[in-house]
Amino acid sequence: MDFDIEDTYCEAFIGTCVRMIVTAEDDKTIEKIAYDACATPGTVIGRTESGVEKFLSPDQTPDNRPGVLIQFWYNTKDLAKFDKELSFRIRQDILVKPFVKIFDASIDPFDYIDTTEHVGHCGDGYEWTEEIYGRTMIRVPICVPDFYIEQKLGCMEGIMGVNFWYYCSSKEAVLEAGYKSLDALAEVDGICTPFDICSAGSKVETNYPEIGPTTNHPYCPSLKEKIGDESKVEDGVNYIPEIVINALTLEDAKNSLIEGINALNGVEGVLKVSAGNYGGNLGKYKFYLKKMLE
Repeated sequence: MDFDIEDTYCEAFIGTCVRMIVTAEDDKTIEKIAYDACATPGTVIGRTESGVEKFLSPDQTPDNRPGVLIQFWYNTKDLAKFDKELSFRIRQDILVKPFVKIFDASIDPFDYIDTTEHVGHCGDGYEWTEEIYGRTMIRVPICVPDFYIEQKLGCMEGIMGVNFWYYCSSKEAVLEAGYKSLDALAEVDGICTPFDICSAGSKVETNYPEIGPTTNHPYCPSLKEKIGDESKVEDGVNYIPEIVINALTLEDAKNSLIEGINALNGVEGVLKVSAGNYGGNLGKYKFYLKKMLE
């Protein structure tokens, strides 16, 4: 490696994932769906977060049209809340696009969300079900006919908050290394990166609990002189970006860390790799960086 690996671990926690295939008539609509539906990572503020697992060719989708595989995540197993929050994303970011269908893509779900109440009823009571593609689909009549969604979407237990930090001396390193890593992660099955390159690492404790997690101040380079010995920013480090990963399985999580960190190799200005943890108090999973990268 061209950089140091800190002898630490990233801490992650259990989350719930709804995994779906969304299809449309053309690639441009699929790209817009992906951008809009995955725009706001929000489990830390009680909302859903999402990310693209991969884009799909017509021969990979149930209706033989272009598609995208999206993971939607919630940080509890409260399916009533997840159902409602997920419906906001579907109704505002996906249903409004032309010629769209949503299909369940869950693997061994522990339960299901019935999409009738919060999405199907967008048809104002005029919606109906059809048996097509070997699935029970709700057909919602809209002005560009019509929106389809599978009646039941499976809920899977997965791992949220897998992460690594990469310490950089230059802006160029932040972007070059980050996008190299994201390109490598795009090839890993079963994961998504809801924040992509994240510039705002947070901490559990906060002076303002009403707004949720706030800045991880010991790791803010601009505070190094102001907070003195409390700062953990090393000399020569000017930026500490983070990449956060949600994964369907433990194996997917490990593979993502290995591939994402290895992709940073060779980028000038990457000085060190570390990870976020909270002393083991946040979640049940610990991924020790050095051990995994041996």
